Amino acid sequence: MTAEDARTDAVLIAGPTASGKSALALEVARRHDGVIVNADSMQVYGALSILSARPSKDEMAGVEHRLYGHVDAAQPYSVAAWLDEARVALNAIRSSGRTAIFVGGTGLYFKALEEGLSPVPEIDADIRRAWRDASLQAPETLHAELAARDPAAAQELEPGDTQRIVRALEVIESTGRSILEWQRQGRKQGALDGLTVHKMLVEPDRAELHARIERRVDAMIATGAVEEVEALLARDLPDELPVMRAIGVPQLAAYLRGETSLEEAAERLKAATRQYAKRQTTWFRHQTGEGWQRISMASDAFYLP
Repeated sequence: MTAEDARTDAVLIAGPTASGKSALALEVARRHDGVIVNADSMQVYGALSILSARPSKDEMAGVEHRLYGHVDAAQPYSVAAWLDEARVALNAIRSSGRTAIFVGGTGLYFKALEEGLSPVPEIDADIRRAWRDASLQAPETLHAELAARDPAAAQELEPGDTQRIVRALEVIESTGRSILEWQRQGRKQGALDGLTVHKMLVEPDRAELHARIERRVDAMIATGAVEEVEALLARDLPDELPVMRAIGVPQLAAYLRGETSLEEAAERLKAATRQYAKRQTTWFRHQTGEGWQRISMASDAFYLP
């Protein structure tokens, strides 16, 4: 076996927010001449450097990073768009003889990277907006709604998996067909097919994760998160854009409108982040198989030979 044959083509590092994924990715990249590729749906937006906890230039520490902060806030950005860019990045990194290190907390990005995407038609914008509004106002009702409209899809999803439930509801209403039918119709080939891939899922202790979230939110407030949201609101963008629903934007917008104190806004931001981390943890627990190395912290990681 040659050195080229033995080389790991890609490393996947997934986990909930504030779990230490970015630091682990940096360590792996330094050890193995890697290039880090973003797999977080909010870190693609240039306007959300602080609230999305996007690595700063100092934190990037001379390691090449791709697909960070390159999308304008006014531009909707889909899993399909990310996958297209991720394929290009992966091919370029492999051609240079280096290892691609995908890191983030967006489960659908990793799923698309591994399995490809189903050929679901474009969803009607009004239908998408209605279901996403419902997910903010009464997420606990959505699983029952899906069970009434698409029982087979509902049976495949956990009641707390709001993102995928909303997606299934959008598809059944917009196309008249279950998302399961579209998935059976076939997917594009996964970007990782035939490659040597090492996969790590970071699952920190819940108490430690909550403590990290507390510290992270306090640091965000101290380093300009309020000003970041103020600049975003000044653009008067439509509320339905993903960037306007990013965790932290509604909470700090309420403070800027004089509806809450900064202390209350920070507490709401911490609570929303804890809830998001719980949803991420649940998703990864049910959607990642035996091929993923589960670690509680970076020091537990098995590094590449």
